[in-house]
Amino acid sequence: MDAFDLISEDYDRWYDEPEGRAAFVAELACLRSLMGETQGEWLEVGVGTGRFAQGLGVRTGIDPSRPMLDIAARRGIRTVQGIAEALPFAPQSFDGVLLALTLCFVRDVRKALAECARVLRPVGRLLVGIVPAAGPWGRAYARLAAEGHPVYSLARFLTPEEVMERAADAGLAPVGASSTLFWEPGESPDQVPRVEAGLNPQAGFVAILFEKPGATVAANGV
Repeated sequence: MDAFDLISEDYDRWYDEPEGRAAFVAELACLRSLMGETQGEWLEVGVGTGRFAQGLGVRTGIDPSRPMLDIAARRGIRTVQGIAEALPFAPQSFDGVLLALTLCFVRDVRKALAECARVLRPVGRLLVGIVPAAGPWGRAYARLAAEGHPVYSLARFLTPEEVMERAADAGLAPVGASSTLFWEPGESPDQVPRVEAGLNPQAGFVAILFEKPGATVAANGV
């Protein structure tokens, strides 16, 4: 049984609460600042309940948790059950892959990123969103993990540098980055989502865009 199976409804419901809703709006804006308009066929790896896929126009999602996928399917996502380290898709199947809040939960980050690179078409794009380990939200979640939280105790939060190092091993080059969530968990959130270009060490969420070799590189704050 996947760790998220028993909490899928509660997990999804958090995004309808004031703090969760504010965080989601900011994270979605951060991802969209790099992704732009979705072009071609995209896959979300670790689609969860499908909120990010739905918000960004990603039509296909994969996740190990069947209850989470059931919620995603109700949002109109074509769902596939599976894990990031063994994607059940042929090479060069997608123009883009989204990893939003997923890498901290995969067992083998290098293998997961290598799989994402494998299923990308030439000049494909990988968009990664993470809670940085040293940011305010990463530190808060680490405290919850130390207290035995059923989900965050399973997570290993990464730094942006670690993500870029492992992506480089998979043959992916960073071409842009954005940052958001500049308030501590439990504080009053920004009324209007604040998204900054580049990697801000004070941010609770960062997004990094990667491309396969051969793509036109136009660096944006990486």
